[in-house]
Amino acid sequence: MSMPWRAAMQQALYGPSGFFVTGTGPAAHFRTSVHASPVFASALLRLIHQLDAALGFPDRFDVVDVGAGRGELLRSLSSRVTVGVSGEPTRSGRSGLIPARAGSPETLTATAAVRPAPFTPASGSVDPLPAAPVPLARRVRFTAVELAPRPDDLPEQITWTNAIPTEVTGLLIATEWLDNVPLDLATHTENGWHYLLVDPTTGAETLGEPVSPVDLDWLTTWWPLPPAARGGPDDPPHTVPDGHSSTGSGRAEIGRTRDEAWADAVGHVDRGLALAVDYGHLRGDRPFGGSLTGYRGGRQVPPVPNGSCDVTAHVAMDSVASAGGRVARCAYSLGSQREGLRALGADGGRPPLSLAARDPAGYVRALAEASAAAELTDPAGLGGHWWLWQPVGVPADGLPSAQSSPTSSERR
Repeated sequence: MSMPWRAAMQQALYGPSGFFVTGTGPAAHFRTSVHASPVFASALLRLIHQLDAALGFPDRFDVVDVGAGRGELLRSLSSRVTVGVSGEPTRSGRSGLIPARAGSPETLTATAAVRPAPFTPASGSVDPLPAAPVPLARRVRFTAVELAPRPDDLPEQITWTNAIPTEVTGLLIATEWLDNVPLDLATHTENGWHYLLVDPTTGAETLGEPVSPVDLDWLTTWWPLPPAARGGPDDPPHTVPDGHSSTGSGRAEIGRTRDEAWADAVGHVDRGLALAVDYGHLRGDRPFGGSLTGYRGGRQVPPVPNGSCDVTAHVAMDSVASAGGRVARCAYSLGSQREGLRALGADGGRPPLSLAARDPAGYVRALAEASAAAELTDPAGLGGHWWLWQPVGVPADGLPSAQSSPTSSERR
């Protein structure tokens, strides 16, 4: 029986037998930045320490991972927080980590509802951050937000919950979460925008009712028809489900539910930073045919919403950013993972050859880590993902942020 795509995705991904609720977890099916390299966690650890200092070393510092998978990121972060005094990355034998860059301008997206704040790093070197009166390891609280059952081997210091906690002070991060927030699909016919329905057992689509006023408003604002798709007397129509004619607009993915999900997440942050890492697009570059697809066992597959595969679509990042900014009442910044990681000290640069003579084993380790960092910052791959930085109640000039728009990149 056919149903709206949003309902089908909800059931397929998060129902009792849903893709993200049962089985071995997302890591068995696709590769994210969290899985790609420990450099990602190292960079986030630097961000955590900068944010801790910007917040004045609060009595409790929260690290909340929304859409935590099986807790891979928090496992890595929790083990690293207890290492060293400051937890700062070091360049010794780790050439993929560089000092934060000073004074780089930011780029404002044309459709941003609020202006991003400028970024001036606290230091242009790897000097340690100000020492906290109480070590972070004694104040940090790790929380994984996920609908799947708690993994048996998860460290006890990580709280596992199915709802975002309230009054978060610290960092809330959502890595490739928004792309799996269920959403409706629509197509434009001679009678306007209509929902697309899907048979969850086969993936076959049929034409549904006209979109609701609230979804029509979202489409008008954030997914406008390109000029070539508005039709004209000489434009041949093509067929959409149920034999209706279309003006050639392709498909649209109605991102209103993602806006609401991100706005709700930001609303749970009392003081700190909400950071969304995902792949997506802007208003002027929406995908003509949409981006909905599926993943299973490391391969791209048709997006059949039967619970056997990941069903995902790129995120309308400017719309999401605008929704979060209205809640936070603070300027946001939107840019690429490449620039975000570079601001946090990871650039993928090769280690100096002089290290090979002094420490051959260290050179090999540094070369391997530089290669891993290069994968994370490749603008044609993971480095092209968007980073959306949303401060809440904290001065943005004490934090790094993304500084340029990413190029289009493929999933995972």
